[in-house]
Amino acid sequence: MGRAVCAAVEADPELTLVAAVDRRSDETGPVDGVSISERLEAFSDARCDVVVDFTVAESARTTLPWLAMHGIHAVVGTTGFTDDDIAVFGSAFGGEGTSAGPNCVIAANFAISAVLMMRFAEMAAPWFDTAEVIELHHTRKVDAPSGTAVNTIDRMAAARDHDFDPDPTEIEVYPGARGGLGPRGIRAHSIRMQGMVAHQEVILGAVGQTITIRQDSYDRTSFMPGVVLACKHIADHPGLTRSLDPFLE
Repeated sequence: MGRAVCAAVEADPELTLVAAVDRRSDETGPVDGVSISERLEAFSDARCDVVVDFTVAESARTTLPWLAMHGIHAVVGTTGFTDDDIAVFGSAFGGEGTSAGPNCVIAANFAISAVLMMRFAEMAAPWFDTAEVIELHHTRKVDAPSGTAVNTIDRMAAARDHDFDPDPTEIEVYPGARGGLGPRGIRAHSIRMQGMVAHQEVILGAVGQTITIRQDSYDRTSFMPGVVLACKHIADHPGLTRSLDPFLE
């Protein structure tokens, strides 16, 4: 993903790639004698306006407050953050929609099709009795369900004033077969399989009818238009923004 971001930035005539830093997810200390803070100094040395973070939560917990402290905007595709993490980032970047300094956008998914999929699911949620989400990813995906699935379910749940119908299952032959239980009774199912990149289905049902909203990313390039859009317009979105939706108006 990092290489794809670098290529997208280099290919856009309005953007300039001035620095790239790699932090391996299994590293907690110096790499080749260079500390985390020293590696991050590459961003300030290069006078970056915006830094794109596609890493892991552990790494981003160090990077994002550092960027805020140094007045650099952040475009973040990393997932796995806790509510406490978001509170820390919001404080660092001045809160949601209130900062006059560096800004930050944290999006569960930068594919325009995925942003629309989440919006359509949110719109449909009040009109059906049952709902389940199936997300399918490559075998290097470390979290389940995916950040996109969690974000989708949270938005669907917030769009309703009552729970979906309870699960009628009485016997679960294989433990976990019915997936994980999210807010408002929405079930999440995670598939990890070779050949996949990033895919999700939202299935909603009522008596006599169902609707399936599916989004597929077949290549990491699908995320790049959203990343580039965020890089160009992050300065116009004060404080911490929690999705790409406002960038699409």
